[in-house]
Amino acid sequence: MPEITLIGAGSLVFTRNLSSDILLTPALQESTIRLMDIDPTRLQQAQAIVQSMIDQRQLKAKVLATTDRQKAVAGADYVITTFQQGGLDAYRLDIEIPQKYGIEQCVGDTLGPGGVFRALRTIPVLLDLCDDLDLLAPDALLLNYVNPMAANCWAVADGSGRPHVGLCHSVQGTSEMLARWIGVPYPEVNFVCAGINHMAFFLQFRRGKEDLYPLIWEALERPEVVAEEPVRTDLMKYFGYFVTESSGHASEYSPYFRKNAAMVAEELVPRFTDPANHWFDFARTGGYLRHCLHRLEQFQTDYDEIVAGAFPIERSHEYGSRIIEAMETNQPALIAGNVPNTGLIPNLPEGCCVEVPCLVDASGIQPTHVGALPSQLAALNRTNINVQSLIVEAALSGDTDAVYHAVMLDPLTAAVCTLPQIHALVAELLEAEAQWLPQF
Repeated sequence: MPEITLIGAGSLVFTRNLSSDILLTPALQESTIRLMDIDPTRLQQAQAIVQSMIDQRQLKAKVLATTDRQKAVAGADYVITTFQQGGLDAYRLDIEIPQKYGIEQCVGDTLGPGGVFRALRTIPVLLDLCDDLDLLAPDALLLNYVNPMAANCWAVADGSGRPHVGLCHSVQGTSEMLARWIGVPYPEVNFVCAGINHMAFFLQFRRGKEDLYPLIWEALERPEVVAEEPVRTDLMKYFGYFVTESSGHASEYSPYFRKNAAMVAEELVPRFTDPANHWFDFARTGGYLRHCLHRLEQFQTDYDEIVAGAFPIERSHEYGSRIIEAMETNQPALIAGNVPNTGLIPNLPEGCCVEVPCLVDASGIQPTHVGALPSQLAALNRTNINVQSLIVEAALSGDTDAVYHAVMLDPLTAAVCTLPQIHALVAELLEAEAQWLPQF
């Protein structure tokens, strides 16, 4: 049975869900799940949650916990990363310092100054982990859930070369949402989705041979649909295809939606008029940071509720357990994976990280050739890839100039700040986050 390691297991909800998926998979129910986190309290609670699931389901699986990363990965078959380097202390700086310069980030984990600095903190840790795997688990597959996905995976490819795949749930979640909007049962839907993480596009959306895009266009005329996804519906109207990442996130990746605080408060946020849409608050500057801080305050309550409540009875739509199952059983699975661009999308730069359909079986992750994206979509992707390439250059070389250049080329930052302002902003972030940036 496989040995599966989770690095960053102190994220209790994610650890519960991912472990539950593994334990609900018949072929994996005798696995050993190793949990690693630097916070011993969270780690102990994560172990208690997973052990409780094993006990309730009367399984032969084992769960082990350690704060020692090398011990956690030794002999592992699969290593899953979910950590946040610097924690909320660093994340607060990612949001609050750029806001002083007029940059209104609501999440700040993928692009923008926040995404750039999150990557610079994370990449050295990922590469250290890859060194551990080379020594202690040379055949292990790295499954990365840590954002910013594209920059992190690109750096792993260039800085390590280890087998890896980056995983997100935006393709699954968005395809389910589109099927709901047009009233088509999800099992009847098939699609082709490709691009980069958080900015991939549904190039085809079908039921059998029937093109369902006309129904999506009709759905965009309904006020409740626009209220649910105001940014993504705008992007489809003007670029012609539906993008994978939710409206709050998507508003940060282009220069059109968050030019100043007044625009965010008076134009963007009021468009989230669906009362059930959590992005109504998240779309505000620092919305996701506030959510994380609230969850930190509620940590013990969350733990008590998880332990006392019912565990999931069905697997989630996360790809992690399905990849492991496919590789262990040789029963193929299809996923959306983040992998190096080896001609998969020829009008995106060779070697960048792309999100494409991938076949998975005992032979591992096998990306499919998608072909060229529509020109306007490739151009939009490249505005983000430009930043990612400089992040990777900075992280691998320690070249501080590349950090400045990355933020200068960021679409949101460039829509707000002058070059001298960007230089001052980056200098302030470098100083404030120096403890997490050993490469500089």
